[in-house]
Amino acid sequence: MPTENKKELFKKLNAYKKEISELRARLNQINDQKEKWFKEKDKYGKQISELIKKVKKAKEERNRLTEQVKRDKEERDKYNKEVREKIEAVKKLNEEKKAIQKKFGIKEDPSEIKKRIERLETVIETEVISFEKERALMKQIKDLKKKEKEARQVSDVWEKIHDVSKEIDALKKKAEDAHKRIQKNAKESQEKHEEVLELSKQVDELKKKEEDAFKKFVDYKKKFVEINEELKKKLVEMAEIKEKVDKIKMSRREAKKKRIEEELKKQEQKVEEKIKKGEKLTTEDLIAMQGLEAKK
Repeated sequence: MPTENKKELFKKLNAYKKEISELRARLNQINDQKEKWFKEKDKYGKQISELIKKVKKAKEERNRLTEQVKRDKEERDKYNKEVREKIEAVKKLNEEKKAIQKKFGIKEDPSEIKKRIERLETVIETEVISFEKERALMKQIKDLKKKEKEARQVSDVWEKIHDVSKEIDALKKKAEDAHKRIQKNAKESQEKHEEVLELSKQVDELKKKEEDAFKKFVDYKKKFVEINEELKKKLVEMAEIKEKVDKIKMSRREAKKKRIEEELKKQEQKVEEKIKKGEKLTTEDLIAMQGLEAKK
């Protein structure tokens, strides 16, 4: 092989080594970036997963509250309807009461008349009063008892009005309690709805970041594959050149070995001639003989 070709091969081999070293460095850098963006994508994915769980939980709570509001509205409306019905019933009872009062000339509540009678009787029994005053009080009691007897005709109506009024108050209280629950749960439901919207917004933002990180990961992976393929190609090419270089080195070693062997053979012949002639051996001759002995 010509000397120029040998030099060219060694030069190419060194160039390939340098290029391969640079490719490996670039490959490591790109791999670091690739792994970095993969971890970023994975990180965003986990955050999205956690937020989706929160969104689901908030939706369930919002829907539960909305359903409760619906039930409470139905309950409140039912109570309000009953209140209206009871009010109509009271109106009818009042009309009935007025008709009876008008018919019998009754103006007072029978229970109030009875209380007045009881108070007057208590005065007569417990207090020291004159005979004239006692007679006057007895007359009042007699007149009131007569009124009470007449008023008994509307006492049932009075009791019904009183009972229905109590029912109206109880129903109004229930309707008011239901309305308060509606306001409370509706407020909480709205807050949960706003939480769902905010969390969903965060999910959308993270998805964009995740997509961007994944795109960069794919780009760097593509570059990694391209450079890795180029590196493989260069390694194959370098291996071919190295094989040629190794052959040159082997050829050189064999040539050198052959030259040494030829030189030793010449020295051996020279020493043998001197020994035959009985000539004195030089230091070089002795060294040559040692070399020959070592070779044997």
